[in-house]
Amino acid sequence: EEVFGGATVMRELATKVPIDDREFLVDTCGTGGSGSNKFNVSTASAIVAACAGARVAKHGNRGASSKSGSADVLEAAGVTLGLSAEAVARCIDEIGVGFMFAPAHHSAMKHVIAARKEIGVRTVFNVLGPLTNPAGAPNQVMGVYAAEWIPLLIDVLRRLGSEHVLIVAADDGLDEISIAADTRVGELKNGELLEYVVSPEEFGMRRRESVDSLRIESPEESLAMLRASLDYSHEDAGDIVALNAGAAIYAAGIEGSLVEGVARAQTVLKSGEALIKLEALVSFTQAQVH
Repeated sequence: EEVFGGATVMRELATKVPIDDREFLVDTCGTGGSGSNKFNVSTASAIVAACAGARVAKHGNRGASSKSGSADVLEAAGVTLGLSAEAVARCIDEIGVGFMFAPAHHSAMKHVIAARKEIGVRTVFNVLGPLTNPAGAPNQVMGVYAAEWIPLLIDVLRRLGSEHVLIVAADDGLDEISIAADTRVGELKNGELLEYVVSPEEFGMRRRESVDSLRIESPEESLAMLRASLDYSHEDAGDIVALNAGAAIYAAGIEGSLVEGVARAQTVLKSGEALIKLEALVSFTQAQVH
């Protein structure tokens, strides 16, 4: 009830991004707080999903416990943060992906940011962020750092009116589908709840010993790995992005299954168009300011 109540209030208070057409609209915002200090997989996934035809309303913030949150890596790439709600809506319509910097849309949260950084631990705000997409995206892939959150969050999103949601928690503690462990999935689709487990092998991928190869120490390092994932020049990074972008492509309704979504993501990554999409996002956001 606390989480539902908090999410409801934050949605009411949020500066809304005015999007009328909700078809294929999806968010890839995780809770963070996994403590793994890996590069920004959900941000890379958002860009790849947009290349596949999803319309991605990416909600995110600076890192609370990590070395680089989604806002940090996008800023390093040259993306202008904190655009007006109208500009973000145009960005989603024209580029296929737009970034909603949480403090710009949840002004009541500004006071919490410094405290969150100081505490540096998981708080209820980690969970509320992904539940309060300012564009009201009905479809979502949400990574959580512990599988026990899945039933609660699925129930809250169902009550909030979400249509197709995948909530994922990997057995190695990652808050996304992992290349080094099985991942628990809770799926809400057409009001039905499914719970199942996926493995890297199901998607034709080699199970890695660990995700140490994905660790970064700064937003700049995260950006370098994000770029390397987007053209598959870093195989581990490319594979984890394919898995999670595939989930977004499936959640958005572009493909009819997770396996098909992942295959579609791999096609995008191998084509090189994801890097071009990132540059288009940078150019669009910079043009809004000058």
